[in-house]
Amino acid sequence: MPEPQSERYRAGMATRRAVLGDAHVDRASAAATAFDQPFQELITESAWGAVWSRPGWTKRERSLVTIALLAALGHDEEVAMHVRATVNTGASREDIAEALLHVAIYAGVPAANRAIRMAKQVFADMDAEQAA
Repeated sequence: MPEPQSERYRAGMATRRAVLGDAHVDRASAAATAFDQPFQELITESAWGAVWSRPGWTKRERSLVTIALLAALGHDEEVAMHVRATVNTGASREDIAEALLHVAIYAGVPAANRAIRMAKQVFADMDAEQAA
């Protein structure tokens, strides 16, 4: 499918690749169909091009806020994806633990507990991949 060529889309795609990695973005792009291509364009332009590409906050800061929000909302798959992306954003495991403590207080212990379980699994997977 042809990609839109707006400046916001191009900036979004560059940021999306920088944060999530080429392999992830390539898989998402390859899996896109006529049904979800408009959605892929929307998130690339809006989330990645309009928000993540803004000046003022670092990718680390945006990463931590994103993880906390996703955890608070119970979006486990997205939490896992963004925890994995911290290797590209500079957020440490300690940073994530602190963010999830805030989730426990402001969004509830069950939300934080679920996200902590998810993060621990992602860290274990990443450690195993690195050891291999």
